[in-house]
Amino acid sequence: MSELSRLGVRFLLRRRGPLGRLAAWSVLETGQTFLLGLALARALDDGFLAGRQGTGLLWLAVAALGVAVGALGTARVYGAVADLVEPARDALVRRVVARGVRDADGGAVSRLTQQVEIARDTFAGLVLVSRSFVFTAAGALIGLCSLAPVLLLVVAPPLVAGLALFLATLRPLARRQEAFLTADEAVSTRLSTVCAGLRDVTAAGAEDATADAAGTLVDREARASRTLARWSVPRVLALALGGQLPLLLLLFTAPWTLERGVTPGALVGAVAYVTQSLLPALQSLIHGLGTGGSRLVVVLRRLTAYESGTQDPATEADAPRPGAPALEVSGLTFAYGPGAEPVLDGLALVVPRGGHLAVVGPSGIGKSTLAGLVAGLLVPDAGEVRVGGVPARSREAAAQRVLIPQEAYVFGGTLRANLGYLRPDGVPDAELTAAAEVLGLGPLLDRLGGLDAPLGPAVLAALSAGERQLIALARAYLSPAPLAVLDEATCHLDPAAEARAERAFAARPGGALVVIAHRISSARRAELILVMDGRHALCGGHRELLARSALYRDLTGVWDGAARPSSQPARPL
Repeated sequence: MSELSRLGVRFLLRRRGPLGRLAAWSVLETGQTFLLGLALARALDDGFLAGRQGTGLLWLAVAALGVAVGALGTARVYGAVADLVEPARDALVRRVVARGVRDADGGAVSRLTQQVEIARDTFAGLVLVSRSFVFTAAGALIGLCSLAPVLLLVVAPPLVAGLALFLATLRPLARRQEAFLTADEAVSTRLSTVCAGLRDVTAAGAEDATADAAGTLVDREARASRTLARWSVPRVLALALGGQLPLLLLLFTAPWTLERGVTPGALVGAVAYVTQSLLPALQSLIHGLGTGGSRLVVVLRRLTAYESGTQDPATEADAPRPGAPALEVSGLTFAYGPGAEPVLDGLALVVPRGGHLAVVGPSGIGKSTLAGLVAGLLVPDAGEVRVGGVPARSREAAAQRVLIPQEAYVFGGTLRANLGYLRPDGVPDAELTAAAEVLGLGPLLDRLGGLDAPLGPAVLAALSAGERQLIALARAYLSPAPLAVLDEATCHLDPAAEARAERAFAARPGGALVVIAHRISSARRAELILVMDGRHALCGGHRELLARSALYRDLTGVWDGAARPSSQPARPL
């Protein structure tokens, strides 16, 4: 059994209550199906054909009553479907959001706003059409058997054969549907890139090459579309075999069945069962399950692949290595778009465990871009970033690093919940208090009223930007991740508070620190300094960079090699 099937079975087993209610209301709804043919047969045989008009009208009234009762069941069915579908949607949302937060998944928003909703709507539609077919077919077949068992022998074999043919096409149809969606996504991605860079394409004289590349993808999508369309033929055959052939057989075998005791009313009732119940139900099933089912399988397969970590098999065997450096960057190249100049070009550096790196450079030079690559938020064009020995965008790397951005987020609840958010197992009070003390959070803790004081909207609004940064820093300090990346995370703190925070992170046992510097004083506290200057970068210690880098001397305000104390750079970082 596939992983997707196991997930589906486990979900349905946990929702036995809604499934039971859905079945109960569906049985009530099916009453009108059963009564339709039976009432028509009795109205003709026992009523109108026998000259008893009142009896005939009474049976028609019974059929009308069945329709009213069935409508009541239908109204309740939708509530039962919601009880089944909405928990499925909520479970998918939780999985997508958990991965997005845990692994810094850049595609989580697309999956949350599009694929999850597609799965929800399609699942609801499939539950309705599948349930309708099962109970409608059961009601009609039982009705046929009650009219005359020989009628069941005429209708059931082609119905079963048509249904079997349709079910046999579902798996290959899902594969063709997935191939078409993949080809369509490739075309959309390529065209969005080309449209954004049309001027660059024209300027470089690359019209023919660009058109050929796009044309190849369009041709691939066209082939996938034609293959998918060809699989509609078996569905049409299945509908003809299971829904239309029984009607022809009923008419063709009418003399034979009438000779064997089937009454004219029973024959009319059988025709009503086929035309008014079985054929519409089978048609809805084939169109709904054939299109929606394949789409649901494709979407769920993608969502569960992202969640189970099977999307990138190359990273499944990766595991953090105890002796590996905290951060390894090799040949790293990144540009914001195909026609843009690289922000980073061939960058290489190593931060050992327990190391402390400060990244300095003028504003807009790419320091935060580097932080995004280390955090796995951006995909490099070339080269590799490894955190704790594993690729930065792998699932395993998420536990090896924590990123503290410039904009600190504090959520409602309590200070304890905010500080321990990255520790699902909970944080002892002594550890919380020690972290608050070492980071200078004590005065704020006392002012708010302790770890369990509520952080309501008024309190959150009253927090200063610096206080929010202190809370975010403490949250990251308490996380189990050995590598901390501070992306100007202390910009709202004064120089003394910034120094205190950086020294605390650098002193974490077994921890490493990367600081995207807001003040040049951060570089003076670091063992290793990376100076970013356009596409070029130099890495070394303070004295080494004073001798080798004019930009570093400019930033520090030191020109003669003699260090003068300064907390602010000569040029903005």
